[in-house]
Amino acid sequence: MLKADVKSKINQLWDRFWSGGISNPLTAIEQMSYLIFMKRLEDLDNQHLRLSDARGEEYKSIFENHEDCRWSHWKHLPAEEMMKHVLVVVFPFIKEIRRGEDTLFSENMKDAVFIIQKPSLLQEAVNILDGLNISAQNHDVQGDIYEYLLNELKTSGKNGQFRTPRHIIRMMVGLVEPQIGMNICDPACGTGGFLINAYEYILRMNTSEDIIKYDEQGVPYNLVGDKIIKKEHWNLLRRESLYGYDNDSTMTRIGLMNMILHGIEHPNIRYADALSKNFDQTSRFDIVLSNPPFTGSIDKTDINDNFKVSTAKTELLFLELFYNLLHNGGRAAVIVPNGVLFGSSNAHKKIREILLEKSQMEAVISMPSGVFHPYAGVGTAVLVFTKGGKTEKVWFYEMLRDGFSLDQKRDFIDGKGDIPDIIGKFKTRADSKQSFSVTAEEIKNNDFSLSLQRYKQIEYEEIEYEKPEVIIDRVLKTEEEINKELRELRRLI
Repeated sequence: MLKADVKSKINQLWDRFWSGGISNPLTAIEQMSYLIFMKRLEDLDNQHLRLSDARGEEYKSIFENHEDCRWSHWKHLPAEEMMKHVLVVVFPFIKEIRRGEDTLFSENMKDAVFIIQKPSLLQEAVNILDGLNISAQNHDVQGDIYEYLLNELKTSGKNGQFRTPRHIIRMMVGLVEPQIGMNICDPACGTGGFLINAYEYILRMNTSEDIIKYDEQGVPYNLVGDKIIKKEHWNLLRRESLYGYDNDSTMTRIGLMNMILHGIEHPNIRYADALSKNFDQTSRFDIVLSNPPFTGSIDKTDINDNFKVSTAKTELLFLELFYNLLHNGGRAAVIVPNGVLFGSSNAHKKIREILLEKSQMEAVISMPSGVFHPYAGVGTAVLVFTKGGKTEKVWFYEMLRDGFSLDQKRDFIDGKGDIPDIIGKFKTRADSKQSFSVTAEEIKNNDFSLSLQRYKQIEYEEIEYEKPEVIIDRVLKTEEEINKELRELRRLI
């Protein structure tokens, strides 16, 4: 959706940061986020002022007694003066704002550090961001601007963190079908992709089809939610439905800004280690969507006491956490490494037993290893389950194509691959060349293994061979023809 000139300006911004000595993409995005936040804070304040005037309501500006913190006040200052003003006045101001109607992500700014030290870099960055005219864009474009920035996170982060491809997220959201009024959680939210896509899915389901538009890759946009009439429903969706947690404070701040620029002004994102003793594992969510870190380490003494599975492997602890966070009837769609499906340790077997015996294990969607290139080549699967009840059958699907090339380049093919087929067949658990169902009893007899390869039926194609005498006759005729040609050649010589 982004125009070439917008992409060009964002590329210029990256160039300025790299040449200015800030080459780590995560650090650069964090610093850019602070500047975007400074600009958006004034934009939103002006927006609330206009709405209050229209309603005849009194509005107290967040900049009251701090007018010099407005972007419009300091954006034209000379470089040296701007640098000093931002460091001494503006940045401390946004860090100290108490969380309220207009503070957005300020409570997560306690440990934030403004590391831009070159006045020329700050001035150039401010000019480029101002030129993007973010405030005049709709939420689709604002969100795409930030997503384009996030595309630079092309290397795996610490503890196995990496961004989940957005088309895979959309598939997972489509499998659990979130609705207005549902509480949705990602306890390892990173940049907030699952929560944003859940929000957009709900908007799409509540937007008239003739209003929806599609970009060149077939992704819907202009999701205005025109069918959402009640103000309380909007408040539920934007303030009380989406909850995310992450144990990386930088990712928390980036995730918050991402959600804000997608139209979620008051995101419930918190800095927290979801596996620790201090995390509240109350069963209170309708939906859990997540792709947790696979190779993280954790202090065994700090593991939450609610866990029944005895292990320090984060991929197993997160899987039990997802189960714990759901209330009965709640649904999850989560990504796990293939090892979780067939691991032979007691902990591996225990968590699979919980999912089959204490919930309804609905689907295992095996994904090709190239899905997470260029971050990692690990094989993964999507698990879909509903808490409560007991599993009768598990539906397996072998995804062979995801709409992009499966090499390091991940070139666009059609952006869909098997995904429409997966969503369509999931509703009826239909069998096909790539899908089949297995009884819980058979899975239980195989150490609760959820590996698709264990149950996949290999089809042998029957080949009809010719009778030996026919083959011999053909060989003799061929030999005779060759000898005839050789005699002719000798005659000519």
